[in-house]
This record gives sequence, C-alpha cells and structure tokens, in this order.
Amino acid sequence: MYKKSTKVNYYFRILIFCFWFLFFIGISAIFAIFYAASKGYLGNLPSTNDIENPTMEVGSEVYDSNGILLGKFFSENRTIITYKQLPKNLVNALLAKEDIRFQYHSGIDAKSLLRAILSLGKRGGGSTISQQLAKLLFTRQSAKNKLQRIHQKLLEWVMAIELEKRYTKEEIITMYYNKFDFLYNAKGIETAAHTYFNKKVSELNLGESATLVGMLENPSLYNPKNYPKRAKKQRNLVLFQMKKYNFLNAYRYKKELEKPVKINFKIQKKDFELLTYYGEFLKKEIQEALNEHENKTGQKLNLYSSGLKIYTSIDVKMQDYAEKSVKKHLSKLQILFNHFQRRNKNFPFLNISQKKTKRILISAMHRTSLYQDLKQKGLTEDKIIKIFKEPQLIKLFTWNGPKKVLISPWNFLRYQKSIIQAGLLSIEPCTGFIKAWVGGIDFNYFQYDHVAQTQRQVGSIFKPILYATAINKLHYNPCTKISNEKFRLGKWNPRNSNGKYGGFLTLKDGLALSVNTISARLISQITPGPVIDLAKKMGIESIIPKHPSIALGSADLTLYEMTGAFNTFTNYGFYVRPSILLKIKDENGNLIIDNVDISKRQVLSEEVAYIMLKIMQGVVQYGTAKRLKKYNFIGEVAGKTGTTNENSDGWFIGMVPNLTTGVWVGWEDRFSHFDNIKLGQGANMALPIWAYYMKSLYKHMNKIYHDKLFFHKSKNYQNYWDQCEKQHFFKEKNVIVNDEKEEKEEEKEDKKEKETVEDINNNLNNYNKNTDYNK
Repeated sequence: MYKKSTKVNYYFRILIFCFWFLFFIGISAIFAIFYAASKGYLGNLPSTNDIENPTMEVGSEVYDSNGILLGKFFSENRTIITYKQLPKNLVNALLAKEDIRFQYHSGIDAKSLLRAILSLGKRGGGSTISQQLAKLLFTRQSAKNKLQRIHQKLLEWVMAIELEKRYTKEEIITMYYNKFDFLYNAKGIETAAHTYFNKKVSELNLGESATLVGMLENPSLYNPKNYPKRAKKQRNLVLFQMKKYNFLNAYRYKKELEKPVKINFKIQKKDFELLTYYGEFLKKEIQEALNEHENKTGQKLNLYSSGLKIYTSIDVKMQDYAEKSVKKHLSKLQILFNHFQRRNKNFPFLNISQKKTKRILISAMHRTSLYQDLKQKGLTEDKIIKIFKEPQLIKLFTWNGPKKVLISPWNFLRYQKSIIQAGLLSIEPCTGFIKAWVGGIDFNYFQYDHVAQTQRQVGSIFKPILYATAINKLHYNPCTKISNEKFRLGKWNPRNSNGKYGGFLTLKDGLALSVNTISARLISQITPGPVIDLAKKMGIESIIPKHPSIALGSADLTLYEMTGAFNTFTNYGFYVRPSILLKIKDENGNLIIDNVDISKRQVLSEEVAYIMLKIMQGVVQYGTAKRLKKYNFIGEVAGKTGTTNENSDGWFIGMVPNLTTGVWVGWEDRFSHFDNIKLGQGANMALPIWAYYMKSLYKHMNKIYHDKLFFHKSKNYQNYWDQCEKQHFFKEKNVIVNDEKEEKEEEKEDKKEKETVEDINNNLNNYNKNTDYNK
C-alpha cells in the first residue's frame, strides 16, 4: 500500500513538473514571440512616427466667400470628431459589445483571449478595441490563410500595446470610431450618422447608437439599409449586452427592443463632394499654393487627406442667380431651336450632309463608356452600331427636370447635341476674384466645362482688344474717323453683316455697330503682331493665329481668357489673373496660405482703358447690345456682343464698375446652330442671360451692385470726344440704320418670338406625350 502511494506521488510530481515546465516554456515562447515581433523579426512594424501619427485621412472642406460650405475634396469621406462629441450610449454600447474590460487592460485582454482559444473562436475572437484599432490603422485586410492571420494577430497585439502606451483610453475609442468604415462612403462615425440617420453623431439616440455599434462586427452583413431584420437582431444583441453590464435597466431594455430600426438614408458623396464645373480649376490653384507652401516651409499637405479648410471667392447667392439666369433664358431658347428644327432630317445639325452627320455621331459614340465596354468584349464596329441603334430606357436631361424615355443610345447622342450649352464667368475687377462660375447647364449630365476648357471662335468680342491696340499704338481717339468703304487685304475680303458700306465712321460708332470694314482697316494699319502681343498681356494664353482675320474674331479662345481680358478695361489697364482661391487653413485652424496679396500687371494706361469703357458704353447705348434697354438698366454699363460663323456661338461680355461678367452660348458641336442671325446673334443668345443675372444682383445683393455706380473718369479724357460722337452719329444716317425704325422692328420680332414660345409651351405636354425619341 505504501509502495503504491509512493508511486502515485512520484507520477503526480512528474505531472506537476511537466505542467510548470510547459507553462514556463509557453510563457517564454510568448515573450520570445512578442520580443521578436516588437523587433520586427516577424515582419515590418509601423515606425514610431506612424504609431504616434496614424493615418487618418480627412478631406478638405471648401467654403464660399461668406463661409458657407460648398463641398469637400476627399479620398475618404470622413469628418473627425472628439471624444466629447460621442454620446454616452455610443461609448457604453461599444464597451458592452466589444470590450467590457477595456478600461483595465493594456491592449490585450488575457481572459477574453483564453476564452477565444478554448472555444476555438466560437465565443468571440478575443480582440480588444485597441487591437481592432491596430488592425484598422496598420494591418487592415485580414489574411485568408490561417497561418498568415495568426502572424497578423501577433503584430496587432504588439501594436495594440504600443497604442496603449501612447494614447489615453478616450483617445483610442475616438480614433477607432473616426477610422471605421461604415460603407456607402461613410468613413468614420460622424459621416455614418449623417449617412444612415441624417443627423450629427452627438444627436444619435440609444437605438441608433446600438445599430451603428452592431455594424462594427460586419458593416455589410448587419447593414440597416440592405438587411433591416438582420440589423435589428444585431442591435438587440448590443442592447442585451448593455443590460448585462448594467448600462441599461430592464425597463429601458424592453422598451428599446420593441422599437423598429428606422433609418434616414442619405449617401454623402453627392451632397458633400465638390462636383462642379470649377472643381478642376480650383484643385489646380490649391495644388500650386500647397507646392509653394512646401517649398517655403518644408510642410507637405495633401488636398484629399490633410483636413484643410479652403476658402474661395465664390459667392453662393451670385452663383445661384447665375445658374438660374442661364436656365431661364436657355429653356426658352431651346424651345425655339427645337421648333425651327422640327423638319430637319439631320437634326440637330444644319447645312451638312447625312454622311457628315453620321461621322459626327460615330465620333461621339467612340467617346462613350458603352462603346469602350463593347469594344473590349471584341465586338465589331457594325455590331456595336447595331446595339447603339436598339432602344433602351435612358434618363434624359430636360429643362423641366430628368425624364426616363425609351430611346436608342444612337439617338441619345443626337439628342445630347441638340441641347443648348452655356458658360458664365463673373469677376471682381480690382482683385480678379471669381464670384460666379457656370461651366454648363447641369453637371450631372454634361461635365465639360465651357468656361476654362471650351475653346470657341470669339467673333466680335475680340474687337475691343484690336481697338485698344489702335488707340495705344496709333494714338487714335473715339472721334477718329475710319473709312467704311469696301476693303480687301490680299485674299481676305471682309464684309459687313448689314451689307452697308460707304462714308466714314468714328471708332466709337465702328465698335458700337461692330462694323467689319473698320476692324479690317485697323488691323491692316497695325498688323496682327501688336494685337496678339496685347492679347497675351491681357491674359490670353491660347494660340492666336497671326492672320488679319483675328480682327473679326477668328481665333478659338476660352470664356475664362476673354472675360479676364475684358476685366483689364474695368480695372483701368491692370490685368489680374482671375482666381477662385482666397486662403487655406490647416486642420487646427491656422492660416497657412493667404491669396489676398494680388499680383497685378499694367498693360494699358488708365486713359486708354477708360476710353475703351466709354466706347463700349456706346455698344450698349445704341449699338449691337442696345436691347439691354428693354431690361430697364440705368447707370453705366459697357459691353460687347459677339457672333460667329453661321451663328454657332453667341457671346456677350458686360461690365459695370465693380463686376465683369462674360457669357458664351452655343452647342456641343458647331454644326448645331440657328439658321438666322436674328436668333443666333450674341445679343439674343447670350446678352439676356447677363441681363437676368445683373437684375438679380441689383435687386438682392444688399446694394453691392446698383445703378448709381460710375466708371472712374481718367484725367486725360477729353469731354469733346463725347460731343463728336453724338454729332457724328446723327450725321451719318445714310450709313447707320435709323434707330427708331430698328427698335420698332425689334419690338415686333420680340413679340413674335414671345408668342412662338408661349404657343409651343402651351402644347408642350401633348408634344412630349406624342414624341417618339427614336425618330
């Protein structure tokens, strides 16, 4: 019996020895693994700097000149919040569901880890909030291979401990919530609150907090938008955990269980991302400023991830008035265009063959994503065209809102090219700051910017640059007389649009009436070189051909360039590059870039600039822009209209003493246009937009823009120049069309045009019902 007891004790001692031996070996192995991992022997670890400054990409917010949020530039749609902004229920729900001993461990919860090992992960994975944050910040995607995942876990343990060393518990919770991706471009808890419940995180109630915490386990699986029943079950599990750990009493728990999961879903990307026509231009300006800042300070900032506050010169009210003015006029103009095109077989193109029409549409087809997809699949050109001619349900742009119709992609391209496009740019003269930028009629359907991207023939709005060169180089004045006889320069034979020749006209009359022979004679005296030189000094960077025809506007230039050039007149001879960017602040609110120090260059004397303003007032008073009178404008307005070959482009740039605004109207393709000058001229296509816009500013902009403002008169301006213009104007009745007669004719035409629009509008509903878009 004694021998048997001794034998048992012997085996027991061996067993105890083995247990402690294995225990110490295990502990030593764990320490060895931790040591090896911390030294980077098991894989690269983030640097100390990475851990102390973890990547938390925050988009840059863009504001207008009055501090109104316009949108964001971001790669991750995230708004950083502080611990104080987190509701108590949101914090408690996180602790109850994910890590109840969070306040007591240093990154690794031994009890949870042991439970996870013994249950083989069936009772939870044992990850603490610190480990989950380490995964979000550094390891990110979980490896599918089990060995690789174990390796990742080891690294996450080390990083969790490192995070715990450097941050408080509150900071870890805040970082975790700010970093987590809740899907639908909702990066971080603040954006998630807006996306799923359309409210700030601080406004979340208990049920909403529990729903979002339930998503932390798997945001796709427990998404309340896609799987409301599953999300409710997960929410209730979070509530149960909160009751279990005494964050909720039984009464509140039962009450919350009965409530449905209610969401107010709203994807944030379209609401907050700066998707607009001036976006690319602004990004370029910002990047130039950030590069300059880096060269000066060594600090590298990123537009998409540094949480910058960007302030622009755009005025939300002015932008709204500009967009509404474009829509108000073009919606009427579109009706007239469609009306006069109704029998056109080549709709919407004029004066070209069906073969040419097909080439234009094929070229447009090649630029579509549908064509690229079909081509990638190996389909032939003929098969692709056949698919393009099969009707589909497509959402169309209309001036009364989007409309889904059955139409073939082929005819959809044709339809798109029939829509009248426009650009508007409004600039503050002294600073060059852009107050409104309308690059097109609807960014959702037409992304091409008609302010800074579109180069179109400028027509007669180029003439003021020619006239300014003549005054500057040849010392001409508004009273200088130029022959209006027919004129030929080599093979170039310029013609007047009204077919009238003979006699002499002053410079002011020549520009007011946009007489081509006067411009042709001027450039023959000056030669194109000096005119091009002045245009370049006035900010025009596009190529201007060295040909006399530029006097009549043959060059293809942008609205941005032309409006900036005209602003030199309003700014009394000083060119300022039109700009949107005002200033940039960093994520802490420190001013790092200030663009208020405007760079100017003088390209004309004050006298020449003022003379040009006076001459262009004649354009408005009795010239090609005189229809402004019917909008009852009082005060000083200077401007110039422009109309190009076959009425493809209509221009008007108007100036009041504290604002220069340019407008271009045309179509995507030059072969779409009105077939008569009455409808297709700049005074009809573009000028009304300017008038509607300025009337809105005069009425609503708190007296900033009004009719009591006057252009500053230069010291050397001679008063008799005004007198000679009036005398000469009334003397040359054989050359200039009788003003009263022409006004009466215009009134008749306007009335007829208005009646046509009203008549078509009255039948528009029936027309839409009976329209086959595939014809």
